[in-house]
Amino acid sequence: MSLPVIPAPAQTTAADGTYTLTATTGIAVAAPDLAGPATRFIQDVALDTGLELTGTAGITLAIEPVDEVDPVAGLRADGESVDERHGLEITGEGIRVWGPTPEAVHRGLTSLRQLISAHLHDGSAVLPATHIVDGPRFAWRGLSFDVVRTFHGPDEVRRVIDMLALYKLNVLHLHLTDDQGWRVEVPSRPALTEVGARGALGDRPGGYYSQAELAELVQYAAERYVTVVPEIDMPGHTTAVFAAYPELAPTELRSIDFGDGNSVPLNALQPDRAETWAFVEDVLDAVIPQFPQSAYVHIGGDETWGMPDEDHAAFVERAAALVRARGKKVVGWQEIARGATGPDDVAQYWISIDIDAMDTGNAPRLPENVLPMLLEHFQKAKLDAPKALAAGTRLIASPTTWVYFDRPHGDPSSDPAQEEARKRLGLEFYGPATLRDGISWDPVENTPGVTSTDQLVGVEAAIWCETILSSEDLELMLLPRLPGAAEKAWSHHTPTDWPAYATRLAQQSPTWRHRTWTWHHSTEIKWH
Repeated sequence: MSLPVIPAPAQTTAADGTYTLTATTGIAVAAPDLAGPATRFIQDVALDTGLELTGTAGITLAIEPVDEVDPVAGLRADGESVDERHGLEITGEGIRVWGPTPEAVHRGLTSLRQLISAHLHDGSAVLPATHIVDGPRFAWRGLSFDVVRTFHGPDEVRRVIDMLALYKLNVLHLHLTDDQGWRVEVPSRPALTEVGARGALGDRPGGYYSQAELAELVQYAAERYVTVVPEIDMPGHTTAVFAAYPELAPTELRSIDFGDGNSVPLNALQPDRAETWAFVEDVLDAVIPQFPQSAYVHIGGDETWGMPDEDHAAFVERAAALVRARGKKVVGWQEIARGATGPDDVAQYWISIDIDAMDTGNAPRLPENVLPMLLEHFQKAKLDAPKALAAGTRLIASPTTWVYFDRPHGDPSSDPAQEEARKRLGLEFYGPATLRDGISWDPVENTPGVTSTDQLVGVEAAIWCETILSSEDLELMLLPRLPGAAEKAWSHHTPTDWPAYATRLAQQSPTWRHRTWTWHHSTEIKWH
């Protein structure tokens, strides 16, 4: 039985009959700590569909164990051990949702939200009788969100959090710093926001999140069972730092000019300078308290162009030690494995490009001195995941090939305006990706060196904003791809059956329409 639910539930059993849900339907809770999930559900159904549930009966929530689904693999970003397995039963008499924790019940209610939206007509939803038992494959299910190259304000971040929550994704990894800007307050280093936050990529406007705004975003996410993980990218990607504090910069600033107004900086924080570590400590001491739910700090560690390998390793190891000394765990891009990592650390695998098979003659608009640098970096990258695994370090699967959403859309759109946008959105270097591509992989089978779920923390997609100019562009690249990443992170069914998935995906569009989310109207999907 295929229900219009993404991710696909672990076990679904059809039954005879239906239940008609209307505005007079309400929720009864069997435990006080389920009041929060019940209230959130009522609010979300109204936002998804316009239907306001005002009754007191029809849906029952309960705290009960669920053991018919395998326990989750991986680690959670909040460092907790929370059982998200749950049950959802619809009969002619009503609806029951249960699980061992409030978060588990919230996940079951999320499936119910999707069913209501797909079946709603003229103010009522006739739901098929069914019995669902479900739980996640991986504990870490997220999105890495670049808010640097194009700054996205708090309202847009909240919209993204709502998208994550709808598909049972539970991590928002905020990429807060890069060459083009600095987006988080450090009171002891005011120039980071006074100077470093002024701009973005090209002539786009800059900005940053105040401590009050971040506190509100972190709380908003937590209410939807999403953990916000901060990334401070270092030692490379630090041009904004050097603009704010030139004394931290190398003696000679170097870059490779693309000839079109863009360039690749070849500069990094220096590990042999005391002022470097005073800066890093100031930043960690200011940033960590702003993300109290996160057990992890992401230290970047990627693409340190022009930095000697030994300096990169020395920097990563010392930065990681400073994070651990502050009671947090370390996560970084896969290149951190070139230093010493351990079992408590997490490396984020992303470089899935097959260099040996790549047609470098067709690499678009890359200067002659850039391509060799990229090729060298990607060749080294082949050793990152195996080295991390050998040290007992687990991986987040974020392969460019399947879950980097800054790739151009491979599917045409039925909307002519979106076809014009499709010509400029996404990095040509990666090549286009279709919706079918996004579900045609497996985190275990397609991550180098990984042979079991025990070696993975989870799955995280990424949206980078080099070509994204607005919130509409952002959402156009996120949807309808985000549900595919959620399918790979949550569902135990592998491989994913494309026709069945396409049918389930088509039935998501009423919610997107009602929430005014922008999405790519792929001609490969028969949208409802």
